[in-house]
Amino acid sequence: MPAIDLLVRGASWPSTKAPWRDQNALLPEDRVDLLVAGGKVVDLAPSGSIEAEAAEVVEAESLTLLPGLIDAHTHLREPGFEYKEDIASGLAAAAAGGFSAIMCMANTRPVNDNATVTELMLRKAAAAHPNGPRLFPVAGLTLGLAGETLAPLGELARAGCVAASNDGLPVKNTELFRRAMEYAATVDLPVIDHCEDPYLAPGAGMNEGRTSALLGLRGQPAAAEAIQVARDILLADELEIPIHLAHVSCRESVELIAWGKERGIPVTAETCPHYLFLTEEACEGYNTLAKVNPPLRTRDDVVALRQALGSGVIDILATDHAPHADHEKETPFSDAPCGLTGLDTALAWTWRLVREGALSAEEFMRAWATGPGRIFRLPANGFVAGDPADFLLFDPEEAWEVTPEMLRSKSKNTPLLGSTLHGRVKAHFIAGRRIV
Repeated sequence: MPAIDLLVRGASWPSTKAPWRDQNALLPEDRVDLLVAGGKVVDLAPSGSIEAEAAEVVEAESLTLLPGLIDAHTHLREPGFEYKEDIASGLAAAAAGGFSAIMCMANTRPVNDNATVTELMLRKAAAAHPNGPRLFPVAGLTLGLAGETLAPLGELARAGCVAASNDGLPVKNTELFRRAMEYAATVDLPVIDHCEDPYLAPGAGMNEGRTSALLGLRGQPAAAEAIQVARDILLADELEIPIHLAHVSCRESVELIAWGKERGIPVTAETCPHYLFLTEEACEGYNTLAKVNPPLRTRDDVVALRQALGSGVIDILATDHAPHADHEKETPFSDAPCGLTGLDTALAWTWRLVREGALSAEEFMRAWATGPGRIFRLPANGFVAGDPADFLLFDPEEAWEVTPEMLRSKSKNTPLLGSTLHGRVKAHFIAGRRIV
């Protein structure tokens, strides 16, 4: 055994199975010791079963051990919109929220459609947070996200981008999107698509249904998302090229994704915490903090998404962290931008699913860590020897009120303001080094 740098002793292991030694069964209340050397996991074993001298010992008997989370869909706004968020503040929110790595979208100003912008993002991240969280930029799929000319994806991949997306401006031209998928595949960049028919109330931020009718607001039907989901799945089948579908919000999309997976089509998908807990009714009173794109849907959609996440039809969770300044949300509903912040709150919010038995601990860790690591080929901790020692010590019982002062993000646009969540990150380690 190598010299041990860090020993985490007596942490609660939330899973019913251990990820080591042939899946030995453990009870949920069992406690474990984690051994770390050289920034990697050396061993994870029942507490006290291994004798080891360590340079540093962390006593964790009152805390739960979780892998560092990976967010595959974050907006950091820099360059160009630093008044909403910048890389330093976004990564600070990520660190406090339990995210060891985040993938940042390309809708900056200028757009991340060339290596200069990618390199700027990476320099800013390294300067502000040299020990992490890790930043992985997502390339713009087309120049300026205009949907007309393909971006230089080879250049962007070499500069450090790990995926490509046209973000919130889906490519209307299906022929161009096909060429984009083919080009991205040649440079080994997964394509992430925001599925929204560009002609069915684009960006409405409100589901078409009873609540939109009562409020007198333009709504977007679920079909606007499902139409593009179907297009992308059929293209992935035709081309035999993987596609990843962003922030799925409705039952119709879930059923199409299940259909694709049953046929072996290489499609993966994510949903977000707000689609698992909130419905269109959160927009009552013209609440712009609940205006998101795709919009919050119905209780039936929430049920479908929860079932899909548990079964693996929905592969992963992502925050779609979309910070906006107060004055931008304090406007009439139709004028307000879409989006809410999520890095600070996502872990505590979604842990509620585990607490209530709607999601197992294994499914939770797959959705927030090993799943995104697999899809986007990022370092992820499955607590197997050799994995990066990115992990959290989490208190699942600590209650806290969501107030502007409690949020590390520059922007405070979340419908959770004033509510109480249970669960706080008490320590966050990346490559065996404590950052929180």
